[in-house]
Amino acid sequence: QVQLVESGGGLVQAGGSLRLSCAASGSIFSINAMGWYRQAPGKQRELVATITNGGRTNYADSVKGRFSISRDNAKNTVYLQMRRLKPEDTAVYYCAALTIATTSWGQGTQVTVSS
Repeated sequence: QVQLVESGGGLVQAGGSLRLSCAASGSIFSINAMGWYRQAPGKQRELVATITNGGRTNYADSVKGRFSISRDNAKNTVYLQMRRLKPEDTAVYYCAALTIATTSWGQGTQVTVSS
């Protein structure tokens, strides 16, 4: 199994920046890709960004050009740099580790963007 611990959420004004971190432990070798998802109140969980072991990235259209996903393999950590935040980015952000068999989730971190 993979365990994930997120950090870095908080309250920020519109136009500001935040960086989320997600540290992975456990069966690291089984991870094919890692990603960030978010869930706003009353809405379904949605993809924000993913990054493969080879460094290939994918972004939701709503965050392209504003968010950047990266990983530090030495630290088993993935980051989400968020810039030019908007109130509609307010959500609980979840880190995910994707393997062939399953997806492991972190506990989530709240990001609130005030207008």
